[in-house]
Amino acid sequence: MGKYIYFTEEEKRKANNVDLEYFLRQQGETLLPSGREKRLKSDHSITVRGNEWYDHATEKGGLAIDFVQNFYGLSFPDAVTMLLGGDSEKAYHCAEKKEKIKKTFKLPPHNKDMRRTFAYLIKHRCINSDVVSFFAKEKLLYESCEKSNDGTKEYHNAIFVGLDENCVARHAHKRGIYTKGKGYKGNIDSSNPCYSFHFCGTSDRLYVFEAPIDMLSFISLHKDSDWKQYSYVSLCGLSEQAMLKQLEINPQIKKVVLCLDNDKAGINACEKFKKLLYEQGIIVSRLSPMLKDFNEDLQENVKEQTQSFEIKMA
Repeated sequence: MGKYIYFTEEEKRKANNVDLEYFLRQQGETLLPSGREKRLKSDHSITVRGNEWYDHATEKGGLAIDFVQNFYGLSFPDAVTMLLGGDSEKAYHCAEKKEKIKKTFKLPPHNKDMRRTFAYLIKHRCINSDVVSFFAKEKLLYESCEKSNDGTKEYHNAIFVGLDENCVARHAHKRGIYTKGKGYKGNIDSSNPCYSFHFCGTSDRLYVFEAPIDMLSFISLHKDSDWKQYSYVSLCGLSEQAMLKQLEINPQIKKVVLCLDNDKAGINACEKFKKLLYEQGIIVSRLSPMLKDFNEDLQENVKEQTQSFEIKMA
């Protein structure tokens, strides 16, 4: 039997209030921006914000103590001890309690042109120019021009817009278009997750992706087919809400093709989605990218075509 450790209510409160972002960085974990939250690089299904966490694959979440228990496989006493600094007397930051104010959803201001976005998506991401132009003309993609707080700088991002049944914007995913450094990506505050970036066709098939760039990459790989007959949705994460909304508003859809990333989080999410869809009588299949995602597949495909052309010209 393990040694019994007594913790006061104040010690347990303090442990549960540890800022998980700071704590994880101190453990050597890398965190990626994901809107107002941070996503673990080692497990993309887990997001943290302050002392709160959520696993989108298992649909479980909570506060700091049960995170350490789940993530590190520790007992309750060991988890509390770790969060309190243990024998090292290391003090972890407490999360600041901020009043949550619900903001009104608003699209970022438009730039006068899409020059930077076209260059980023076509040259850097290898997405077909006709595909990019199509979504721009449909007003589902544009370039933003946002000012810094002091008004001295401009920030340009690709904005992927999600419309509702009445063609009103309800969701927007922002993607940094600068090729140097770690690019920003995240959903605009107060976006409705049911209406993330998507395109509705007329057939009975829906393709499901994690990110807008994955979706456009897949379409680029099949640009010579009649791709507009099908429906596509980018979850802008790993929540099933947008997928289920497409089934609700498009009753002709009877088949769903899951095209999520070829990693642990994507594979786990596919298993969860399959169970949900089977219960609704939907025919489900999995189309996995050869590499991590379909943009990596697209870039590799373009690279091979370029090398083949250069060999023929030699």
